[in-house]
Amino acid sequence: MPAKFRRPVLLAAGALLATAVAVPAWAAGSASAAPSTPGAHAQPRIVGGSESSLADHPYAVYLTDQNGSQFCGAVIVSQTAVATAAHCAKALPSSSVRVVAGRQDKRTDDGVELAVARVWVDPDFRDPTKGADVAVLTVRGRLPYRPAKLADQAAYPDGTQATVLGWGRLSEGGQRSDVLRSVDVPLVSDSACKTAYDSYDASSMVCAGYPEGGKDACQGDSGGPLVIGDTLVGIVSFGDGCAKAGKPGVYTRVSTYAADIEAQSQPRLLG
Repeated sequence: MPAKFRRPVLLAAGALLATAVAVPAWAAGSASAAPSTPGAHAQPRIVGGSESSLADHPYAVYLTDQNGSQFCGAVIVSQTAVATAAHCAKALPSSSVRVVAGRQDKRTDDGVELAVARVWVDPDFRDPTKGADVAVLTVRGRLPYRPAKLADQAAYPDGTQATVLGWGRLSEGGQRSDVLRSVDVPLVSDSACKTAYDSYDASSMVCAGYPEGGKDACQGDSGGPLVIGDTLVGIVSFGDGCAKAGKPGVYTRVSTYAADIEAQSQPRLLG
């Protein structure tokens, strides 16, 4: 069975943006995608988790369209940049995207909303199942919150407990969350992940989840952080549904791209 992408959930004024935006084919046709009927099970959250605090995870942020609808997660990697999934960065024109930081509850006006000045997408990216699902967005202004640290190759022992954060679906096809949520999931061995997904590439991906399922990221969490402590080890990429037994979540392996993320997140003059 092909993997189901944890694609952006694109809503504006109650209607799916897919009718107005050129969405890549890999982001448009999965069984776990947002419903095509406006208003029906309209968005997302972390599966099997609980409300989390930005006091503990100040680097967790989310992306919205120009109408304020959240469609992906992201993570602060410098005072001027966030990392996210490449498939999130490609979902909308950069002029339509806003980075919202310091806002635990989407119903408030807390924190900052910053426009995107520059987008870098890994040049090897084609679709999430082929890896390189990573992007860096440079913002206009500054992000006054602590960035996450970037993992090195030693950060991935099998079974290590990691935390995934996001504002995505509570369950597959569930409703949108107004608050940041988190859930702890163990890193999964490369061999087990290869059994779950034929396309799994250990050099560019890492899996996390329980064999019995029940805890996972979901649609709308794409681009958000998987952390061990304050170290970013993964970026939510794809999965077969949400929290299914034998189908762990697949994340971009941050250590592989840490040098690129760091280089692209450096402050620069913007026109």
